Amino acid sequence: MTDVPQFFRMNLEVGDLAAAQHFYETLFGVAGRGQAGHRFYINPGPIALQVVAPPNPHPAPKALYFTVADLDAIHARASSLNALSDEMVHGLRGGDISVKPWGERSFYAADPWGNQLCFVEAGTVYAG
Repeated sequence: MTDVPQFFRMNLEVGDLAAAQHFYETLFGVAGRGQAGHRFYINPGPIALQVVAPPNPHPAPKALYFTVADLDAIHARASSLNALSDEMVHGLRGGDISVKPWGERSFYAADPWGNQLCFVEAGTVYAG
């Protein structure tokens, strides 16, 4: 196939746009860009997150996965935002950094609107 579709943007719904912009800018350590239409964009990598505030927000279906060079630093930022997951993952607290059975060193977090996030240390990503 010569024209394979390329994934370039993910939409996240939140209940408070200003609070979401502060949350994501603090967590990712990168500035977002406000746009008309109750939204902002933030680029934590090659896929842009379009964060919108509709009247009735729905969380993303499951976790969004991000690779990071310094897992401990982003874990500390997630902790400062009280965003670490209490959910159990493979018998361990998801918000704790651990090595998963497939070899990824990672942890889980969530934004205040229920969007689940997973951060994986670069170099340990399981590609399938």
